[in-house]
Amino acid sequence: MGLIKKETFICLDLETTGLEPENDRIIEVAAVCFTFDTTLNTFESLIDPEIPISEVSKAIHHISDEMVQGKPKIAEVLPALLKMIDRHIIVGHSVGMDIAFLSAAARRHNIPNILSAIAYFDTLRLARLYGESPTNSLEKLREHFNIESEGAHRAMSDVIVNIEVFKYLSTNFQTTKQLFDRLKMPILLKTMPLGKHKGRLFSEIPIEYLLWAARKDFDQDLLFSIRSEINKRKAGKQFGQASNPFASLLGDE
Repeated sequence: MGLIKKETFICLDLETTGLEPENDRIIEVAAVCFTFDTTLNTFESLIDPEIPISEVSKAIHHISDEMVQGKPKIAEVLPALLKMIDRHIIVGHSVGMDIAFLSAAARRHNIPNILSAIAYFDTLRLARLYGESPTNSLEKLREHFNIESEGAHRAMSDVIVNIEVFKYLSTNFQTTKQLFDRLKMPILLKTMPLGKHKGRLFSEIPIEYLLWAARKDFDQDLLFSIRSEINKRKAGKQFGQASNPFASLLGDE
């Protein structure tokens, strides 16, 4: 792992029929092999998912069943995509989901791959670490950094924007090792990113909700932030443990 500005990366984005890698299917894939100075290679294709595209998904990416009719099946394009990815570091926004979809497709069609062993940078977590954008969606980050719009929410347009966002978010790090080492640690969020208290400061969220959320299967950053707020209140005695029915849940984390 060397200097970030000398490294070769693969920025990846998929559009899918839904959010479940084992049950849903890929309908579009885009990837760009790049360095900070140049684009080395690109890959883009609509995919016939062989199942209907849900209306919810269509509303997001505007890809219809008619658009994917006659397009390649994922088994036809996946080997070439995997060859392009090779062992390069993958970059993407919530890219763990994209990797999970590719891995599921590879398993389904018995295509050998090393996806589980490839390192990646999730620009959602990098944006949390940066902490200066009001929200961390790719579109809001594009606006925050004054990156030119690439038009519709489609795989390749998102990849092009994502590459520029990644460049901004990694400016405080010299090497990929420095960035990987920092991302091994959880990131303290300022506001709740989801649920009925979305957008609120953690300090403003009722303790009962925090205690409930602390037991859910959220990502490491969100759980760390929730538990940090709980521990802060516990230390500052900001709520009465003696009379609190949730007091027994406040053990050391």
